[in-house]
Amino acid sequence: MNRQAQSAVLFLLGAALWHAGTTDLYLRYVKAGLRPLLLAAAVVLVAAAVASVGYGWRAARRGAATGPGSGRPAGSAGHGHHAPHVSWLLLLPLLALILVAPPALGSYSATRTGTALQQPLAYPALPATDPLRLSVVDYAGRAVYGRGRTLEGRRVQVTGFVAVDRAGTPYLVRMALNCCAADAQPVKIGLTGAIPPVLQPDTWLTVTGTYTPRTAKDPVNGGPIPFLRVTAATPVPVPHDPYDESWNT
Repeated sequence: MNRQAQSAVLFLLGAALWHAGTTDLYLRYVKAGLRPLLLAAAVVLVAAAVASVGYGWRAARRGAATGPGSGRPAGSAGHGHHAPHVSWLLLLPLLALILVAPPALGSYSATRTGTALQQPLAYPALPATDPLRLSVVDYAGRAVYGRGRTLEGRRVQVTGFVAVDRAGTPYLVRMALNCCAADAQPVKIGLTGAIPPVLQPDTWLTVTGTYTPRTAKDPVNGGPIPFLRVTAATPVPVPHDPYDESWNT
């Protein structure tokens, strides 16, 4: 890989990162709060590519000035320096960004990873709306650790994707993350009541229902899984940000 190829790869990688950071594509990889750092990295890569081209252009001019017929002794300025062949591996993340738009983690990961539900530090007051819109993480935390005290007598609405374990138990799931998709972990709500007769894994649903004290242990790690008594379930499109970041905000 010569200097021109290095510059081209750096520029294309920076451009691909910029494209991901200025669209919703980056949300498939990292949380929304890292967008400024991603755009900054793209700018640094493009600037490095431009600087490398400028350096190569100046080196070529110096080589021409010291080459045969210039009246000056030839030096080493005209000799190219090649990077190791392993540098071509930089093309792999570039091709991944350009050619592959991976889906967000779904039911396959959720049924093979234990629930990551954590006890909330506090339970903020809930608005008097009906139905009450809650995230999967918020409902699960209030149901398990708050013992449903803030949910009693309320009609709640939760959105997530469907996962079904080996025993046939349906869950409404949202993958929660701290930093990026590599550390995403599921938070699960068991569904009971008026469950749709056919549940396709990875289908996104907005479920309306009421609190029930029923809980179960996650078959993977033994963590607590609360249940929601379903009264209605409506298929919805995949949200623009499929991950839940509410537990680390």
